[in-house]
Amino acid sequence: MTKLILIVEDDLDVAQVVAEVLEAAGYCTAIAANGCEALDHLRKNSHPDLILLDMMMPVMNGWQFREEQRKLPAFDSIPVVIVTADGDARGKAAAIRAAGHVAKPVTIDRLLDAVERVCGVPEG
Repeated sequence: MTKLILIVEDDLDVAQVVAEVLEAAGYCTAIAANGCEALDHLRKNSHPDLILLDMMMPVMNGWQFREEQRKLPAFDSIPVVIVTADGDARGKAAAIRAAGHVAKPVTIDRLLDAVERVCGVPEG
């Protein structure tokens, strides 16, 4: 079964490039522009296998999203990998109990490594 990755990123160009890379690698993707849209997606759609979470976004940032996600038992177990330009990506990931982190600017290799560590290599 194809793994679904929810990309939570306010820069639509970045989100679309990440989606294209992941889809070319064999994953399915969905995009949310901020934490509120991501929570709405979780409530209305099938649960993703992984959430790629930008930390700095308008409306609801990554910190706020993760806090809300963890309050909801149905969504708490969905792993999160943060994507951030902050120099302390590892510390930020540990602070919110994320499954991993990818530093911006994102490279294809680092992105796929982080996703594969959580979701495994796509079948086919």
